[in-house]
Amino acid sequence: MDREHQRTDQEPSADHIIAKAFKPTSRPWLFALVFLILLAVVILATGIGSTPIQALDVIEAVWRGLKAELATASDKIIWQIRLPRVLLALMVGSSLALAGAVFQGIFQNPLADPYLLGVASGAAFGAAFALVFPFNLGPLSLPLSAFIFALLSVFVAGMIARQGQSLPIMSLILAGSVLSSIFTAASSFLMLYDEARTASILAWLMGSFRFASWSKLAILLPFYLLGLISFLLASKALDLLQLGEEEALQLGLQVERFKLLMIILASLLTAAAVSVSGIIGFVGLIVPHAIRLALGPKHGNLLPLAALIGAIFMILADLLARTVIAPAEIPIGVITALIGGPFFLALLRQYQRR
Repeated sequence: MDREHQRTDQEPSADHIIAKAFKPTSRPWLFALVFLILLAVVILATGIGSTPIQALDVIEAVWRGLKAELATASDKIIWQIRLPRVLLALMVGSSLALAGAVFQGIFQNPLADPYLLGVASGAAFGAAFALVFPFNLGPLSLPLSAFIFALLSVFVAGMIARQGQSLPIMSLILAGSVLSSIFTAASSFLMLYDEARTASILAWLMGSFRFASWSKLAILLPFYLLGLISFLLASKALDLLQLGEEEALQLGLQVERFKLLMIILASLLTAAAVSVSGIIGFVGLIVPHAIRLALGPKHGNLLPLAALIGAIFMILADLLARTVIAPAEIPIGVITALIGGPFFLALLRQYQRR
């Protein structure tokens, strides 16, 4: 009996193996610094517009709004127009970066992004369908339709790829790619079917926060909180998965269940984000990968920083989108593509050299 206890005590725990495999890179000061930068960016972006508002005035207006005392025209501009837009950009950027980090961990591929399983194409078809055949749900019609079809794409891809109790990653990616092509073709057909709606569909496809509102924030918030909390709690399990599925299984991780749960949660978060903002590319790819290159793959560091830096990136991209050629706006998907495209090509070149 004593020998059994002694042998059990000598077996390395999951925490010990993670600590040995991933060098400790926890820097509390870094999290605090990035969080302060995020607050500064929120205040800056809220104050910039056709009517410039000083940072102190923004803070005072936010405080008055929290007390339901909107006294000036600036207060109404901030609370009715700018703050919902900035906060929606924050949550969408954070959501896409989080989902990208999780997909890269699950697929063990730094080139994975949140749209890998056809979420974007499914959402695009859902938005086009709602524009061509509008429901009687008012402003909720488009995001609801986009959300449903985005999840439908992931569900069908999972059903096609599933083999018994396992979910082969390669089969899942191939199924997602095929479904993405099908939904893209269907969206193109709808644009040809109703040419009067083509401009509206294309505008949605390129992403925008022009029509941000508190109701859209309310739609995204529960999915964002669910994803953020779940992913942070699963950070150690994601680290175990990086050691190999067999190793993770030996250390007690139910690999197939865990992969399926993470894919579902990341897809839910991505679908919710896309449904309220349109398709915004590269954020879920470049933000988590850049952090991974700088600080390593440990998800206890990667996930919270991805949430913060993804939010900062999206707010600044939206700020550029609405100020570069003001009063007109550039679709935010164009801004992120111009930034993310060269980064992706450099990344691809790096892997080719390896």
